[in-house]
Amino acid sequence: MRRTIRLFSLVLAFAAAAAGPSFAKSRIKDVVEFEGVRDNMLMGYGLVVGLNGSGDSLRNAPFTKQSLEAMLERLGVNTRDANLNTKNVAAVMVTAKLPAFVAAGAPIDATVSAMGDAKSLQGGTLLVTSLLGADGQAYAVAQGTVQTGSVSASGASGSSVSKGVPTAGRISSGAIVEREIGFQLASMAQLRMTLRNPDFTTARKIADVINSRFPGCARADNPTIVTIQPPAGQDMVNFVSQVENLTVDTDEPAKVIIDEVAGVVVMGENVRISTVAIAQGNLTIRVQETPGVSQPAPFSQGQTTVVPQSSVSVDEEKGKQLLTLNNGASLSSLVAGLNSLGVTPRDMISILQAIKAAGALQADIEVM
Repeated sequence: MRRTIRLFSLVLAFAAAAAGPSFAKSRIKDVVEFEGVRDNMLMGYGLVVGLNGSGDSLRNAPFTKQSLEAMLERLGVNTRDANLNTKNVAAVMVTAKLPAFVAAGAPIDATVSAMGDAKSLQGGTLLVTSLLGADGQAYAVAQGTVQTGSVSASGASGSSVSKGVPTAGRISSGAIVEREIGFQLASMAQLRMTLRNPDFTTARKIADVINSRFPGCARADNPTIVTIQPPAGQDMVNFVSQVENLTVDTDEPAKVIIDEVAGVVVMGENVRISTVAIAQGNLTIRVQETPGVSQPAPFSQGQTTVVPQSSVSVDEEKGKQLLTLNNGASLSSLVAGLNSLGVTPRDMISILQAIKAAGALQADIEVM
């Protein structure tokens, strides 16, 4: 909790410092995505062999047995009537990302994940596996030794310990691109840019910045899309390389993010508070029972008894005054005021939710 409080204090200090006029600008390439310039997901089904008895149990994983028989048949070995009982083979799903504009023959990384009841893929070899795109076409072929980066050990009594996930691994540069996407950016007449954080003001600012450098070459279609077209004498690649390095002063909505599990609160600089009064303090009531012994006088025929003695005390935290924030108070005022109350992150969450319920917080609250 102390670590969370320190982290929260740093966040508030940074937010308060940034609450004034902001002069930091971002490059356009850091706030938008360019149409068509993206990764493409690939997936394939394959077999990993060479496992040290940690593969699938063929009785519990019939798909592994069928795949093994089909592979051996293609190699001229008939095992349909044989009783296969190997544990050195595992059926896996292979995934990869095909980067934009990658050329045929380029290597890419592949991720291998077990499908059956294999215990570990460490040290196994993935056989040639075709990686398919969403259109069902093969765009890459993967093969190589699987590295899981995990450690596992077991004893004769059945106890075991493992670190990491031994049933999922990676083959660095283990897939070779066989087919290109064919996206012709240079020949495009116009290109759409998608804002990562849609906003009307930011979209207009991006269009204005581009038009100030290249008049009439940008148009804000909506809060998410800004369409650009290269000026005469330039192709799209050269034009985009110049546009993406232009800087823009982005805008953002007023929002408060609350993580109740970790006790973290993050507020944007546009958060405003209407006139409101805040009081925060702790009231502690202690009731202490101290048993006492009542001893009768000699020869009084009395009995020794236990008499309860109660002590009640009330402690209220001192020095907590009523905090008043004027209409339109900025984030810095809110942070300074709440810090003066000495609130904890947990108290901060309750206070912000109460201010929002009172209609005095001019921002959206998003609870994670």
